[in-house]
Amino acid sequence: MNNTENDIRRYSEIGFMCGLEIHQRLSTPNKLFCSCSSRGEKENTLPEAEISRYQRAVAGEMGETDRSAEFEEKRKAKFIYHIHNDTTCLVDIDEEPPHQLNMDALSTALCVAKSLYLTIPDELEPMRKEVVDGSNPSAFQRTIKMGLDGKLEVNGRNVVITGMMLEEESAGIISKSQSGTTYDTSRIGIPLVEIDTDPYLRSPTEARDAALRIGLLLRLTGKVQRGIGSIRQDVNVSIKGGARTEIKGLQEVSSLDKFVENEIQRQQALIQIKDEVIAKKIGAVGKTTDLSNILGHTTVRIIQNELKNGGIVLGFKVSGFNGLLGREINPQRRLGSEVSDYAKMGGVKGIIHSDEHLEGYGFTMEEIRGIKEKLSISEKDAFILIAGSSEKVSIATDFAIQRVKLVQSGVPLETRGVSNADLYTTRFMRPLPSGSRMYPETDLHPVEVTKTMLDEAQASAPNPEKEEKTLLKDIGNAATAKQLMLSPYYSLYKSITSLKNIDKQFVANVLLQKFTELRRSGFSVEKISEDRLLELFTAYSERKITKQGVEEALKEISKNDVAISELLKTANLLRISGKDLEKIVKEFMAKSSDADKNSLIRNIMGKYRINIDGEELHATLEKLIKWKQQ
Repeated sequence: MNNTENDIRRYSEIGFMCGLEIHQRLSTPNKLFCSCSSRGEKENTLPEAEISRYQRAVAGEMGETDRSAEFEEKRKAKFIYHIHNDTTCLVDIDEEPPHQLNMDALSTALCVAKSLYLTIPDELEPMRKEVVDGSNPSAFQRTIKMGLDGKLEVNGRNVVITGMMLEEESAGIISKSQSGTTYDTSRIGIPLVEIDTDPYLRSPTEARDAALRIGLLLRLTGKVQRGIGSIRQDVNVSIKGGARTEIKGLQEVSSLDKFVENEIQRQQALIQIKDEVIAKKIGAVGKTTDLSNILGHTTVRIIQNELKNGGIVLGFKVSGFNGLLGREINPQRRLGSEVSDYAKMGGVKGIIHSDEHLEGYGFTMEEIRGIKEKLSISEKDAFILIAGSSEKVSIATDFAIQRVKLVQSGVPLETRGVSNADLYTTRFMRPLPSGSRMYPETDLHPVEVTKTMLDEAQASAPNPEKEEKTLLKDIGNAATAKQLMLSPYYSLYKSITSLKNIDKQFVANVLLQKFTELRRSGFSVEKISEDRLLELFTAYSERKITKQGVEEALKEISKNDVAISELLKTANLLRISGKDLEKIVKEFMAKSSDADKNSLIRNIMGKYRINIDGEELHATLEKLIKWKQQ
């Protein structure tokens, strides 16, 4: 039994379930339901206008209200939206009905649906999906179910694609503060597809490979946006005794498996704590008490600042919890971190709990005794403190108590975001959405899917297996071909190798191995734009720069983005060729008349390694030596 089969058996034994939601923006000139430009965000430019809103939950199609929407409404959060005239219109801020569906986006979505072997309905029904986290001024996004029951081959196994949606992108966050969240509306309404797998991916590695394969298929269409934020991976994870947790917005698919591993660890730790709490019959929450008078002269900065601004400090007891709030559940995250995440949703900065080093905060022994007396804390109990404005502390305390009570359930149904990308840990964002947030879009007609539309989609559908065979033929190495296809550089590779006189193996080596070497040496190669790379390889195909010069150019443009034509001159990277090369060779031959060919090559390359191509030098020497001998 190989390691992969061992892994699958091990994850099966813990009841591991995992599914993906891949969100990919499409490359269309206009947004999905208006004619505004879909060419990106404008966080760093001043807006022409600004609006602010509060949002509330509404019942879905079945008459029930979504739990995540209810949670967001309780936060009473203020949302501010920056408006830019060329990228935002009244449709985006829900002051005008949607326009006609973007047919370019629909065509691309049908192409992807055909690639995934989805069953596409004869009629597409626009719907509204309730979103009350502030990411859309209207509190919903428009979405269309494109198909059901598809499949995608991943490492020789068919992964089930349960469905695909064509929908609107949300707004991008500019900043967050206690007064509210500010969004850039330029991104709202950009077309994107959401591709969902079933929950039966068998290991974190298989989940990562499936995400890579879906990303590849999308890039092969040639009709998707590229760059940071254009594709996002959400992963749903649960284990036996745990609960489904959605991790949202993973940008680096290469680390997806590590986030899944840490989520398994988190759920196992929470299950263990739950069993301990139930067995000991602990966890009762005491009365919420105002501790402002006791801490009125404290030097604890967090509390001191809030009290000076007219705020209050509330505290409550959790019976029998001494030591549990400090229990580690993930790297640098404890049970207290989970409670703090909930409290922060109320607009406070976090919590202070009794398992922390209270003297390190600046609490005196007298203050600690006063808190314990006021809250009736015994040696086995824990306490939690929350400071802020009266309204925010009240909301935050309710959320914190809600999370403490959920300890007895083990793993809450949650949507989580990245807490620490380096440690692969996550934080609470909101309760997991239920199925109660969809309802019909009454401002749009259904869209008929014709045979012509399906035939065109089928004709343009990419074929990853065929692509891989072609790539293997081009570069001659199966492992490299597979690595390149799954990498984010494959589309760029195809653009570069469409140039004339290009060495495909060399291009693959640069994008995979050389980029990795330079990154490890401290060069920020990820900052180099695709346009600049295409410009560089165009110069190489035109024999203006050598292979050695390409590496030096990459180092330079990773530090300072400059036009390649200018860089070749200023950095002395221009290739020496033809008559100029012959002149140099003749000079070296004259200086060392008794030197053999290998010595001449060493001497010349020692001085002109970056500027002279080895193969051309060898051929030139052969020619001149024969000429001399004649």
